[in-house]
Amino acid sequence: MIEDTIRQIAIWAVPVLAAIVFHEVAHGWVAYRLGDPTAARMGRLTLHPISHVDLFGTILLPLLLIVMRSPFLFVP
Repeated sequence: MIEDTIRQIAIWAVPVLAAIVFHEVAHGWVAYRLGDPTAARMGRLTLHPISHVDLFGTILLPLLLIVMRSPFLFVP
């Protein structure tokens, strides 16, 4: 049972986390190249996942949506 959970995390969560980090770094890099140094100043032009955690957008909003039993987690 626990082995299946670990396997699922390795198969889904790790690649999804990597994709999200690469995606956010790409946003920051393009913005920087176009003259917006905000991501660079915030230290978000790195592949370290913790650097991309935002208190509201990454922790509080998803937690609030889960507690409210929202049918979706992210709003387009």
